[in-house]
Amino acid sequence: MSSQPSLLFAFAAASLSAVAYAQPPGAPPPGVVIAPVESRTVAASQTFVGTVQPLRRATIGSAVAGRVVEFPVNQGDRVEAGQTLAQLLTDTINLELDAAKAELELRRQRLAELRNGLRPEEIAQARARMAAAQARRDFANARSSRVEKVYHQQQVITDDEYEEAIALAAEAEGAYLEAKAAYDLAVAGNRKEVIAQAAAEVAMQEAVTERLADQLTKHTIISRFAGYVVTESTEEGQWVNQGDPVAEVIAVDEVEVVAQVVEQSIPFVMPGSEVNIEVPALKGRFFVGRVSEIIPQGDERSRTFPVKIVVTNEITDAGPVLKPGMYARVRLPIGAEQQATMAPKDAIVLGGAQPMVYVVDGDTRQGGEGKVTPVPVKLGVAVGALIEVDGALESGQFVVVEGNERLRPGQAIRIGSVNEPAAAFAVDGPTAPLKATSR
Repeated sequence: MSSQPSLLFAFAAASLSAVAYAQPPGAPPPGVVIAPVESRTVAASQTFVGTVQPLRRATIGSAVAGRVVEFPVNQGDRVEAGQTLAQLLTDTINLELDAAKAELELRRQRLAELRNGLRPEEIAQARARMAAAQARRDFANARSSRVEKVYHQQQVITDDEYEEAIALAAEAEGAYLEAKAAYDLAVAGNRKEVIAQAAAEVAMQEAVTERLADQLTKHTIISRFAGYVVTESTEEGQWVNQGDPVAEVIAVDEVEVVAQVVEQSIPFVMPGSEVNIEVPALKGRFFVGRVSEIIPQGDERSRTFPVKIVVTNEITDAGPVLKPGMYARVRLPIGAEQQATMAPKDAIVLGGAQPMVYVVDGDTRQGGEGKVTPVPVKLGVAVGALIEVDGALESGQFVVVEGNERLRPGQAIRIGSVNEPAAAFAVDGPTAPLKATSR
């Protein structure tokens, strides 16, 4: 156990506060689950300095030129994906879009008319006209035949009367052919080429409408991801040109901790490995992240390489707990394997000046009774459900892994069950994070 005065003072205060949480007289001790502390072979680790950075950062600009009529966000505001950052004036383009939609509807109706063809009533009308023309033709032909016979045999009619009869018969024949052609067209419907032309006109107008709709959409400037506004670049009434910045947004629901790792340690850092992170500004808070990237370009002067660790952030009403720019300490493997004292992650109690575990003193068999003693530890490399602990712990001791949330120094407990070493290693699988247990 650490002998630093601050830790002694902390434990003295914890012991005094235990009185307030003492069990009622005669009440049975609470049941807990315990697991053994183990000695395992793990890679040597070291703490590196890192900086919290946003997972995504975007300077969002205007896709078109226009006047800002709405700017509903302020610096520091949280925005969701698709939320409006600025609205440009759209009165003129709205009128153009309405006109384009009306023209599109007109062309669509014309195309539908061509594709549907004539109605049955119109076809019947064309058939009736053709029959009437046929009757007139037959009459004119019969009359022409009679006039011709009289003209040649009896010669009692003039040449003009004869030629008039012939002309009327020819005219009636032409009228009939015209009516028949109109009827045939009505039955056959419109030509494919005419329908194709009308369809092309509809497609052209659809493109015009979509272009105007796209222009209208570009007049509304939105955030493409959830995050926080960190920079305002315009105001209501200001004119913005195409490409001008409007706001800068950062995504911090997940953040990256970027640590500079010396070249000798880089071969031991593996993407996907789980690491522990401490942020001194957030006293008593520890985070677990995963190595996402190892940048292959190092600094020529310091011979260090950036290592990015993704951490799930905590978002509160006051904003993100991990804020870009914060100083962080990252525990990373640096060398060959060595023996280390390992405890289950569920045994770690956070929220105090330093992480700690509750060690069981007494009968550690199932159903046995004893007392608990807090032991401060420093966290190291995580391996599955186990984590390296540096403190006054020895392999074979038992620590509380369930029920430690409400324990106090020296409190009596009853052993509900005992996790075997193999079971303790397998809890929650190989990627179990530290649970948020606090004193």
